[in-house]
Amino acid sequence: MKHSSAWALLWSLFLCASPLVRAADVTAFVDVNLVPMESAQVLHAQIVLVADGRIAAIGKALAVPAGARVIDGHGRAFLSPGLADMHTHSSTRGDLAVYLANGVTSVLNMGAPSDLAAQLRPRVNQGRIPGPHIYAAFRVDGGPRYGDYFVTNADEARAVVRMAKTNGYDFIKAYNDLSAESFAALADEGRRLQVPVVGHSVGSVGLEKQLAAGQLLVAHAEEFLYSTFAPPEGASADALPDKDLVQQAIDFVRRDRAFVTADLRTYAAITEQWGRPEFPRAMLRAPEVRYLAPAQRIEWRRADYGARKGTLTARLEFLRRFVKAMADAGVPLVAGTDAPTIAGLVPGFSLHDDLAELVRAGLSRYQALSTATRTPGELIHRAHPDAESFGTIAPGYRADLVLSERNPLDDLATLRHPLGVMAGGRWYDKDALRALLDDVAREYASAAIGPDR
Repeated sequence: MKHSSAWALLWSLFLCASPLVRAADVTAFVDVNLVPMESAQVLHAQIVLVADGRIAAIGKALAVPAGARVIDGHGRAFLSPGLADMHTHSSTRGDLAVYLANGVTSVLNMGAPSDLAAQLRPRVNQGRIPGPHIYAAFRVDGGPRYGDYFVTNADEARAVVRMAKTNGYDFIKAYNDLSAESFAALADEGRRLQVPVVGHSVGSVGLEKQLAAGQLLVAHAEEFLYSTFAPPEGASADALPDKDLVQQAIDFVRRDRAFVTADLRTYAAITEQWGRPEFPRAMLRAPEVRYLAPAQRIEWRRADYGARKGTLTARLEFLRRFVKAMADAGVPLVAGTDAPTIAGLVPGFSLHDDLAELVRAGLSRYQALSTATRTPGELIHRAHPDAESFGTIAPGYRADLVLSERNPLDDLATLRHPLGVMAGGRWYDKDALRALLDDVAREYASAAIGPDR
């Protein structure tokens, strides 16, 4: 751990004695088994003190201020960092509540609309509305094909970065059709203004050159299929890359210290519905769809993957092997789901499915959980060194925590049913989390759009 027991004791004494800290504003987790995620180590019978939205002290023998809120783990419960979904498209209060109820305390919206960025996001991040801490990317393309804001030259690209900076966006999301000139300007201006580029493979540039220019994150693992691993002209579109290309990709990702979104559940969901037009309606009967916004249910019904020909099964298996190889090589992977834009991916619930997919691909439970805790925190710190730290349990870090019945490093499924969640120092016990879900389901049911209509 980064802290010493002496330092932790001093902190606890300060909290007990300082007139600047009211005991009622302190939360003490006592007799909990700590999964700090700085390593796979579990620390037993710990006390964690939280004040002013941050972790104040950790240790075995800390003084708990009289009058503090006490959450007793009775030596059985496990405390781990809150989860992060680093590729979402959720922009409603309902979605954010559902994320929180699933233990998700940080999200990166990879195409945040202005009303989310300017209105909803500040209220959520300040704790006035229940939800995870929101990071926002401004999406920009090189043409109108996907309905995004688009730029046609370097001057326009630089202006977009300045506009995004003024409006509080954390990242620029590069999309497929950007010109090489525009991408270079986005990357350069983003570096200058500390609004880094993340996103897709740009056809005119290619991922290797994009990362060398400063792109910080590849938004989908499958983007390598469309760039680095794209089959040569005349080859079958389903051709899979050889091992040399895989190693080359891993080498340049590591060289440029880039992050990759390990969104295996997203590609698995697309694979499941590819060529199966009945799939979206079948998915709309899943129990968790009661927590999906009615407008999104309509979009799921309109999904067109079912009309496609062929199968993606071999590519999915390749992606599993590729993600496993990246993890073993030390490539920093972050979890992401693209929820709720892909049929079958309900906010919050799908992140747990993604972690299960990563384990299925051969990652250890520690490696998988790192993609949704420690590594997202490292990504944000790289992008914005002055931002609040999160992703591990350490003094000074944002108090984003999940209390679970079992050790998640033994059974990740325990995180699907949290005993409680703390987001930015605000505590939601099991009943409060259930109430969040019930309120969302009740609101959506009143819209009179049933899940199987």
